Amino acid sequence: MSDGQDGRANGRPPDGTRITPEHDDLLLDVMLGKLATYLRMCGYDAVYALDEGIEADDAVQRRAAADARRLLTRDRELAASTPGSILLTARDVTDQLRELREAGVDLTLAARPARCGACNGSVDSLPPDCDRPEYAPDEGPVWRCRDCGQCFWKGSHWDDVAATLADL
Repeated sequence: MSDGQDGRANGRPPDGTRITPEHDDLLLDVMLGKLATYLRMCGYDAVYALDEGIEADDAVQRRAAADARRLLTRDRELAASTPGSILLTARDVTDQLRELREAGVDLTLAARPARCGACNGSVDSLPPDCDRPEYAPDEGPVWRCRDCGQCFWKGSHWDDVAATLADL
């Protein structure tokens, strides 16, 4: 992990405060696309640089600063030159999640989806009297992304992510 220029060891604030979805927005560099879905399911506003067409290090740094987002990266030089960033060394997403937990990132699965796993848009509950998509289950709540229209519910994928996070 990186010691940012602002003195934050391992990306953790100096007072030991945990990184939470309520207080921290994230920017993931182009090497961390799979991780973005997990973080979004934990409630983080997690922008994936490649989704935004941002690849160059200087553009990533500018975006993180402009949006007051904490940068997550596997690039040592980029992490070293970006205050408050978190350097991840693992390639496997489960190992990356372990690194984040060690850095003080709250990886609690949200009680209800707040962000779209695909595009990071906000999601709203479908009203009970609304026509459900054909592929959605007949029972239980369904949420729809405001931006891309994708629908979500707590199914086997939700259970798989919960199990992965529990095993960290």
